[in-house]
Amino acid sequence: MVTAPAPATTPDANGIAASLRGVAMRFGANTVFQDVSFDVWRGEVFVILGGSGCGKSTLLKLMIGLRPPSEGTITILGEDIVAVRGEARRRLKQRFGVMFQSGALFGSMTVLENVALPMASFTTLPPEAIERIARTKLGLVGLADAALRMPSQLSGGMIKRAAIARAIALDPPLVFLDEPSAGLDPITSAGLDSLIVSLARDLGITFVVVTHELASILTIADRVIMLDKEAKGVIAEGDPRRLKEESTHPVVRAFFHRTETAAG
Repeated sequence: MVTAPAPATTPDANGIAASLRGVAMRFGANTVFQDVSFDVWRGEVFVILGGSGCGKSTLLKLMIGLRPPSEGTITILGEDIVAVRGEARRRLKQRFGVMFQSGALFGSMTVLENVALPMASFTTLPPEAIERIARTKLGLVGLADAALRMPSQLSGGMIKRAAIARAIALDPPLVFLDEPSAGLDPITSAGLDSLIVSLARDLGITFVVVTHELASILTIADRVIMLDKEAKGVIAEGDPRRLKEESTHPVVRAFFHRTETAAG
């Protein structure tokens, strides 16, 4: 059984990797969520969870700067992800990695070339150094022998691992993972959970993970926030193991105990 690592820092100003204050997202008259505020501490695995349609993936898109919020501020590694522009925005985006749900590997490139791409695009390292580092990253995720394969030759779990290797190619202090366990069998999912915990512990990477997989949440998360579609915002925050045992909120209890709410 994998034990989630303790957060590497205390929640002070110097230990905050990301901070959201009063964030809302609306599409026309539809409010997805509002008044979302929380901090992500450096060195922890922070999970955004909730049922379908609650806005988990939308919130992740706001945090990585794919779209601006309707209201509120989002600070990533000390900088406002919405306000920063030009070269400063480019530099900020190089300081965090992203793994999308599908893996988003380029099918025309080998696994090694996919992992090398961020370094080829954003550094002046010579090709031999880029290849050496890319192979090292693949070794970290257990894919040393798959470097020359094409994405079409990989299993679902291997694609996720390769995407994580690419996300950490530039040694970012912060990595976002969108539904890393989606579509994986329980054994493969457990192996991916173990990898996330190991990278957080051994490399000090801060992870923000969007998932609704209960087993993964209880394995990897130091802290969570739970979004709710009906409440249009955060209904719980804290250690998921404590929330499971102590929360009296019916939706939170239903999620952690796999039961229906009164309305369900």
